[in-house]
Amino acid sequence: MHTRRWHGHAMTKRVVVLAGCTALVLSLTGTAAAQADSRDPARQTLGAKDGWGSYGTGTTGGAAADAEHVYTVTTWAQFKAALAAGGSAPKIIKVKGTIDAVSEGCDAFAVPGYDFDAYLKKYAPETWGLDKDLSGEPADSPEGLRRASADNQDQAIKANVPANTTIIGVGKNAGFKGASLQIKGVDNVIVRNLTFESPLDCFPQWDPTDTSTGAWNSEYDTAVVYGSTHVWMDHNTFTDGSHPDSKAPTYFGTLYQQHDGQLDIVRGSNYVTASWNVFADHDKTLMIGNSDSESTAVGDRGKLKVTLHHNLFRNLVERAPRVRFGQVDTYNNHYVAGQDYVYSFGIGKESQLVAEHNAFTLPSGVSPAKILKKWMDSPVTAANNHVNGKLTDLIAVHNAEIPGETLRSGAGWTPTLRTKVDPAKAVPGIVDHRAGAGRIC
Repeated sequence: MHTRRWHGHAMTKRVVVLAGCTALVLSLTGTAAAQADSRDPARQTLGAKDGWGSYGTGTTGGAAADAEHVYTVTTWAQFKAALAAGGSAPKIIKVKGTIDAVSEGCDAFAVPGYDFDAYLKKYAPETWGLDKDLSGEPADSPEGLRRASADNQDQAIKANVPANTTIIGVGKNAGFKGASLQIKGVDNVIVRNLTFESPLDCFPQWDPTDTSTGAWNSEYDTAVVYGSTHVWMDHNTFTDGSHPDSKAPTYFGTLYQQHDGQLDIVRGSNYVTASWNVFADHDKTLMIGNSDSESTAVGDRGKLKVTLHHNLFRNLVERAPRVRFGQVDTYNNHYVAGQDYVYSFGIGKESQLVAEHNAFTLPSGVSPAKILKKWMDSPVTAANNHVNGKLTDLIAVHNAEIPGETLRSGAGWTPTLRTKVDPAKAVPGIVDHRAGAGRIC
């Protein structure tokens, strides 16, 4: 297959085809030959009936890219340049190695005068209190300087993905550190075979009014699907990597939270399939629908149709997913709870969640009643799920142990866009060995 390799501003071409996981140099010529070679994962499209992402026009990403719109990138600057090149013409971007979006460190984003110690001194609860937020602080205040520094990071680490794009890792060790992938207002995107280390918010904001004790709030989802359609996220690994919450300090008696979500699907997004991914060692994992407000509901009702299948949630805390409004199908996923486990499925406003044929591994002493969490009164279908190898009625056990949050059974729809459905008892063995980056062959 023809690829374009970036070397600063210069580009060279070479012909490669991926057979299995091995790059082979062949004598193919012409775009048609490259496109016809189905052995190349970069040319693969989402299969028929493979979740909501296959609905209607389906999800083909950049499979139809010509030779001029196939790129291999090794740096953050090259990646952003490749995203911008060619507009919405079909394109394939191959990521080689690990690309660090924050290679110069957090200090590179700080504006002159920003001082974290001064920030802590100014807004300490014993002096500032807990009844007024920081929104009115002027530009030259510690909060104003924090905002300006945060703006610098925002501009640097976000990457906007255009329509008709495939982003795929080369081999087993490709991915991003500290990046926030923005799939925003576009159609037809594929992201595969990449390891994402969650972006670290260098400048979290202190909100004294958040809960009774105040809280640190962070930005930057690892990947966000925002107002977009026909998206396939497949065989990726999402992790906090070298910056887990367990190593984070506390300030004002509260965890200095520098992470947001791993994958959020929000603001009227529709027709998304997330398959064979690993979501590991994170708190707020996956959210579908970001607000209960009526202004948001106008754009979310009838949308947020998402399928999650054959994903591994390892050392899970919560949101796998939390759902508002959407018809969400979750089947054949493996949920491995961490010691701080809160819940797996969050039942939110007007959600229609179907959770079937999943496997749950819970630590000793953790009740399966916690798997479902009722945020608002919405019906849910939960059948043929196994907890620690045993068939378990998740709704019945929840209602028996938490009668104050009784759930209604029956989501009101039946998923039809499924490929092979594996028995729940077999899911851990299948998913644990085949999900994640480096395993698409």
